Parts: sequence; structure tokens; C-alpha cells
Amino acid sequence: HLQLVESGGGLVQPGGSLRLSCVASGGTLDRYAIAWFRQVPGKEREAVSCTSGYDGSKNYPQSVEGRFTISRDNAKNTVYLQMNNLGPEDTANYYCRALRLLAAEEYWGQGTPVTVSS
Repeated sequence: HLQLVESGGGLVQPGGSLRLSCVASGGTLDRYAIAWFRQVPGKEREAVSCTSGYDGSKNYPQSVEGRFTISRDNAKNTVYLQMNNLGPEDTANYYCRALRLLAAEEYWGQGTPVTVSS
């Protein structure tokens, strides 16, 4: 089973940037579709980026399009989320998820908090 560990969250001022990391162990991430989600307490979890395990395609919701970038480093078994021009609305706990639908495998990390505030 995969284990996922996120890091890189913290406090940043509006307009700032952060890069989140999701490191996998117990398997190789290149076989999985990877997504980053965020969740504010009391609200539903929201997907903010995803990348296919097959063709490397990437997708973003309009709320983060042009500001967030997902990338993989297969040699490091790590997926990143580069977040630029952050605003208070980006404050949330951020989670990575690895998914292989046909194998019915889904794994989540424990999350890393991001706070955007002056």
C-alpha cells in the first residue's frame, strides 16, 4: 500500500507562493493519477489540481487556473503543487490523493495546512 506524506504548508502573505510536496513510499507514484485537494473545516473537500497517470495531462478548476501548477518527479516519487499569487481564499488544509480506478486503489495523505494572511 502506498503511504503519502504532504509537506510545505505554512503561513504566507497574500500574493506569496508556496510549494507543497507529496512524497510516496510503498509503491511508485507514476502508476497513479494524482490529485491535490483542499478543505476548509465545515466545507466539502475541493479538488484543485490533478494529473493523469497515463498521459500526464493536467487539469485545474477555474479558481486556481493560472496560479497553481501540479508536477511530478518520478525519480523522487514525489508530486508537487506550486501555488502562486495566493489569497486568503486559498487558506485550507491541502491533501494529495493517489488513484488507480481499475485497481480500486485510493490513498490519501494526512494533509498540510496553508494559511494566507497578512
